[in-house]
Amino acid sequence: MDEVRNNWTLDEIKEIYDKPLLELVFEAATAHRKYHNPQEVQVSSLISVKTGGCPEDCAYCPQAARYHTDIKVHKLMKVEEVKARAALAKANGASRMCLGAAWREVRNNRDFDSVLDMVKAVSSLDMEVCCTLGMVSEDQAQKLADAGLYAYNHNIDTSEAFYEDIISTRAYDDRLRTIENVRRAGVTVCSGGIIGMGECTEDRMAMLLTLANMEAHPESVPINALVPVEGTPLAAQPRVAAHELIRMVATARLVMPASVVRLSAGREGMSLSEQALCFMAGANSIFAGDKLLTTPNPDFNDDREMFDLLGLVPGEAFKYDKKEADAGA
Repeated sequence: MDEVRNNWTLDEIKEIYDKPLLELVFEAATAHRKYHNPQEVQVSSLISVKTGGCPEDCAYCPQAARYHTDIKVHKLMKVEEVKARAALAKANGASRMCLGAAWREVRNNRDFDSVLDMVKAVSSLDMEVCCTLGMVSEDQAQKLADAGLYAYNHNIDTSEAFYEDIISTRAYDDRLRTIENVRRAGVTVCSGGIIGMGECTEDRMAMLLTLANMEAHPESVPINALVPVEGTPLAAQPRVAAHELIRMVATARLVMPASVVRLSAGREGMSLSEQALCFMAGANSIFAGDKLLTTPNPDFNDDREMFDLLGLVPGEAFKYDKKEADAGA
């Protein structure tokens, strides 16, 4: 059950997903302990280096220019400010800094050159650097890799069947192509999705199937629960119940046992005991800091208290590099 496979079927994932919840959590916890230290949780922080004004129509996103939300648009941040915020996040226990820009795709211009400088600056702090900048070509991914990029986030969001209900300005294959370009550049992949957008449970399983059957599983798999934002098409969607998020985390852990599974957006509305069940079910990464791009998130102090209570410790940076070094020793 817990070997690393890339040939899952939808029926197999459905069988896992539909298990009684406590049995599912137990099996996921068992697999988690085989591949990971259950007391260690990798802490990431996220900076929106360019906010708002995006030309895409992602129905969940308040940064789309066509929606009327309370998001304050700001141009690209200065490199020095990004580095200072990264240093503060590191002091609070973060080992990865994610830089997000509300772009449809990367363009070869001065803004991209500035992002490359940001990557170099944050990397100099001995932190993992991740970027989420929209679509990238193989050449652009290589430039990011040469600047020191450790990971690239590009979520597939949902199943291929439900995707067109959420986004019309970018095809599902565009997302998969960007992930392939990142892989070819030797950058680790961060890719997951969002639940609570009106999809059915089979869409959730199909999303995991796409990720689990990639030639190489994403090193990091964020599981997000929709945070409805006034002014977006999904503003009236009900919040996802905690047990649904726990079930997704556990299923992701079982079908991608060696990956880091990140408890991402939606965590702010969960109780400590609900988050604890997610960690038990195999979540071993979180975002910390008071914002995830533009949505609320628990702050560092709250998470530090939770870690102390649950006996968790922040993970070190460059874990995958260390695993590869150990394997070759």
